[in-house]
Amino acid sequence: MTATERAAELVRVAAEAAAEKLADDIIAYDVSEQLVITDAFLLCSASNDRQVRAIVDEVEERLRVEADAKPVRREGEREGRWVLLDYLDIVVHVQHEEDRAFYALERLWKDCPSIELPESVRRVAAQRGRGANP
Repeated sequence: MTATERAAELVRVAAEAAAEKLADDIIAYDVSEQLVITDAFLLCSASNDRQVRAIVDEVEERLRVEADAKPVRREGEREGRWVLLDYLDIVVHVQHEEDRAFYALERLWKDCPSIELPESVRRVAAQRGRGANP
């Protein structure tokens, strides 16, 4: 079983939105084999709480407009350190870079296949000298 086309589309839109707001280390994983509750995780980070919120706002807006998707659950928005947006098909994690390093979600999901991100996302990461999965 692999992530659905819908999940892949949501990942693409969310990743592009995050890149537009200069998110760092944007990575997507197909977790459909490991979890029954979602198909994909998108992880990204920001250097401060304000940027975390800006990324979250852009991801929500773009997914609403371009994919007619609204989160069924949001967590962590008040603190602005780790915001989770649950769209059922995908879960978006936007973390402050300190929390990202501490919790190291990549370590938990490293055995899952990564989802290729659009060229535009990889290009922004390369221009900023920050990682984005191949």
